[in-house]
Amino acid sequence: MKKFLKYTLICLVSLLIISYFYFILPFWGIPFNAQRHGNPPLTPAWALECWLWEDDNNTSAYADTLLQGYAKHDIPVRTLLIDSPWSQRYNDFNVDEEKYPEPQKWFKDLQNRGYRTILWMTSMVDSHSKDTKVKDSTPWFNAAAKNGYLVGSGNQIKWWKGKGGFIDYTNPKAMKWWKGMQKEVMDYGVDGWKLDGTCTLFRQQLGPIPFLYQKAFAGWLTTRQYMDLYYRNEYANGLAVNPEFITLARAMDRGYHPEGFAPIDAAPVTWVGDQKHYWQSKTDSGIKEEKGKDIALDGVQGFESAIESILKSAALGYNIIGSDIAGFSGDKIPPRLYIRWTQFSTFCGLFMNGGHGERALWKRSAQELEIIRKFSWLHTELVPYMYHFVVKANKGGRVLQKPVEGKFHYMFGDDLLIAPIYKDETQTEVQLPEGKWRYWFNDNDVLQGPLTFQKAFPLDEYPVYVKEGAVIPMNISRAYTGLGDSTSTDFLTWLIYPSDKSEFTVYDTKTRQSTTLFVTKSSTVISLNTEGKSLPSIYNIHMTGRPKKILLDGKTLSNNEFKFDAIKQRLTIKYQNAENATCQVYL
Repeated sequence: MKKFLKYTLICLVSLLIISYFYFILPFWGIPFNAQRHGNPPLTPAWALECWLWEDDNNTSAYADTLLQGYAKHDIPVRTLLIDSPWSQRYNDFNVDEEKYPEPQKWFKDLQNRGYRTILWMTSMVDSHSKDTKVKDSTPWFNAAAKNGYLVGSGNQIKWWKGKGGFIDYTNPKAMKWWKGMQKEVMDYGVDGWKLDGTCTLFRQQLGPIPFLYQKAFAGWLTTRQYMDLYYRNEYANGLAVNPEFITLARAMDRGYHPEGFAPIDAAPVTWVGDQKHYWQSKTDSGIKEEKGKDIALDGVQGFESAIESILKSAALGYNIIGSDIAGFSGDKIPPRLYIRWTQFSTFCGLFMNGGHGERALWKRSAQELEIIRKFSWLHTELVPYMYHFVVKANKGGRVLQKPVEGKFHYMFGDDLLIAPIYKDETQTEVQLPEGKWRYWFNDNDVLQGPLTFQKAFPLDEYPVYVKEGAVIPMNISRAYTGLGDSTSTDFLTWLIYPSDKSEFTVYDTKTRQSTTLFVTKSSTVISLNTEGKSLPSIYNIHMTGRPKKILLDGKTLSNNEFKFDAIKQRLTIKYQNAENATCQVYL
C-alpha cells in the first residue's frame, strides 16, 4: 500500500508539473508556439544602414551634437534611435519638451537631413514612472482602467521603469485611444518603434506563483498570445501610416522564449540584449560595472552571449538581427572590444552602435575612430547584397545569416564566411567549409577547403572569407575600404570572383525591380551578362593577369577605358548602361 501511495503521489506531482509547463506556462518554447511564425517582412533598405544611439544623455541637444560629430568625422549614420525617457510618462507618447524642445520642428529637421528616427516604447500604461517628467500618473492610469483600456481590469505589475498595466490590444476602443496618443509623434515623421520587452511580464501573481493568463476584452489571453498581439499590432499600426515603417523587436536571447520573442513575420528588424561591456564575463573584462543602469530582464554577460544569441535567432528564421555594439551597459568600453564588436556587426543585418558609454568616437582613440569608420562604411556598402536576402527570405528563401561548422562561424549570405573573434586575442581558429576561399583583406591567394587553421588578425582586419565564384554588389562612395572611391558614387560596384558559372540578383529598394548579373568563366574568357533594370555599373573582377582584350557590347575597349591593378589582381570596368549588357574579358 505504501508503495502504491508513493507511486500515485509521484504520478500526481509529475502530472501537475507537466500541466503547469504546458498549459499554465504557455509562453515557453513548446511545439505549438514555435509554429506561429511566417516569413520575414520586407525590411526597408534604410534600416540596413548604420544606426546610432546612446543612453547617458537623453536630450535633443546631445543627439544633435553626436550627429554633428559623426558627420564631421565622416562616419555614416542613417537611423537615430531615441531611447527612454523621451515621453512625459510611460506610455503617453507626449514628448517631454524640456528634453526635446519644439519636437515637431526637430523631428522634421532630422528628416530633412536624411535621418530616420526610431522611438522607444512598451505596452505599459503606468501609474508610476520612475524616470520621466511626470512620475505619479495615478489619475491617468485609473481613467484608462475605468474605460476598459487595460487588460485584467487594470491589474498592475512592477517593471524596470515603474508600475502599471497592459494596454488591451483586443479592445477597439482601447486601440482608438492608444493610436490617438501615438498620432502626434507619427505626424512628426517617426519611422519606427523600438518595442521593448514588457509583454513578457504579462501575468497575474497567485502568491509566489506566476499565473500567465489575464482577462482581456476578447477573453482570456496567455503571455504568448499577448506578446504576439503586441508585436503584430504595433507593426501593422505603423505600416498603416508609413509603408516604410519598421519595428525593432526582440529575437531570441538568454534562454528566454526559445520559440522567439516576436513572430518572425512581424519582426522587420530584431536585436538581442542586454549585454554589458564585457568579452565574456566580469572577470576577464577589467572593467568595473556601472550601477543604476536600466536593464530589462536582468543584464547578461557580454560579447560572446550576443554572438550566440544572434546565431540562434538566425537558425530559428529571423532575418535582420543585431546587438548593441560594444554592449548596452557598463562604465567604460574597452577599445579592442568596441572594434571587434563593430567588425562582427558589419556582417549582421542590423548595425546598431549604441547604449551606455562614450559613443563620440573622436573622443576615444584615433585607432578606434579610423577602424570603426572603415567598417561602418563597409557595412553601408554591403546594403545591396543584404537587401537581396531581405527579398529572398520574404519569399520563403534563406535568411541573411546561417550558422555553419566552427566556433560561432556563419555564412553571411551565400558567399561570405565569417569566423567571429570572440575573445580579446588577435589569433583565432578558422574552419573553412569545402570549396575554394579567399581572405577578404588580401584576396590574392586561394585556400582549398575543408581546412582548419589558426591565424592572427590585426585590429584593422577580420576573419572574412569569400567563396570562389562570388558576385557581391556594393554601393561605394568612399575610399576607406579600398574597393572604390568618390568616383564610384551613383554606380553599382560588382565585386566578382569568377569560377565556372555564378549569378546574383539585386533589387530596386522601392519597386523591387530586379537586375541579374550572370558570370561564366572558361580557360580563355570571362563572360558577364546582365538582364533586367538598367544600372550604371562598375565591374570589379578578380583576375591574375592583364586581359588580352575586352569587348563591351561588342566594342573593343582601349587601354584607357579600363584599369588593371596587377598588385591587387583586379580589373575595373565602368559601364553607364548595364541593361542587357554583355562583356567578354579574354584571358
